[in-house]
Amino acid sequence: MNEIKVIHRQADSFAILVRDHVVHVDQPYSAGGQDAGPTPVELFVGSLASCAAHYGHRHLERLGLPAEGLEVTAEYTMSAARPNRVARVGLLARPPAGVPVVELDGLRAAMEQCTVHNSLIRPPQLDVHIEIHARAA
Repeated sequence: MNEIKVIHRQADSFAILVRDHVVHVDQPYSAGGQDAGPTPVELFVGSLASCAAHYGHRHLERLGLPAEGLEVTAEYTMSAARPNRVARVGLLARPPAGVPVVELDGLRAAMEQCTVHNSLIRPPQLDVHIEIHARAA
């Protein structure tokens, strides 16, 4: 099993430890944070967009098509109803110049096969456990 650790830094700021990388998340000033990084929701949507971009880039490379400069933009809206959640994500891909129009459906299909997309379509089992530390007497 893979592991990612999240450590509280201060106020609303956390450090996400992934292998040898550290990603900081925080809340914007308008929400009481220090804006030291993206929000967890922004990171979530960004992970979907970057995964789709990765799959699209690899697809173009496999076909010998121009792949450098592929751009994916994500727009998202939050649900007005409870529970708090992302209600909609739209991805817009801008393929590099030189990718033929007849290849765009294949690019879309490749992007839709990304691991994050598949994990949203078929959500993983999610378990939350609390570890109780023994108190010294």
